[in-house]
Amino acid sequence: MKFAELRSIGHNIADSLASGIGLPIGIYETDIFGEARRNPERCITVDFLTGKVVTGRASPSLARAVGLYAKVLPTLCDKHRTSSAIFRELVACYLADAFGPRFTVMVADHGGRRAIDEFVGFPGRRIRILDHLGRVRRKRDRVVPGST
Repeated sequence: MKFAELRSIGHNIADSLASGIGLPIGIYETDIFGEARRNPERCITVDFLTGKVVTGRASPSLARAVGLYAKVLPTLCDKHRTSSAIFRELVACYLADAFGPRFTVMVADHGGRRAIDEFVGFPGRRIRILDHLGRVRRKRDRVVPGST
């Protein structure tokens, strides 16, 4: 499986939680950005492999939803003709600050490849920036040093 497809799966599951509707887990309403705003760090980090909130305080409802997303991950991977075991890391950090709602998805596989992708808004879109000529371009993906 191509690493880009793993990144796509990571975006899909993280974006679903960000949307607040939770269709993959059976229409389960959440407000992860509202809960992130109530945290002193203005951030909630979710590990989709373990189904746990890693940093930040989450309500019991949000914690339950995160657990349900971990249970539905294998089904999502099956639709992409892969296994959830191919992920070594699948973590999303949801930020609610002056720049508005945004989230970062960190994906790593067992082959040593790792990437961090940033998204903004609803639905999660890649961040756009101006290049040195004033043209709007997609922000470059960050591949973590040391990965292949």
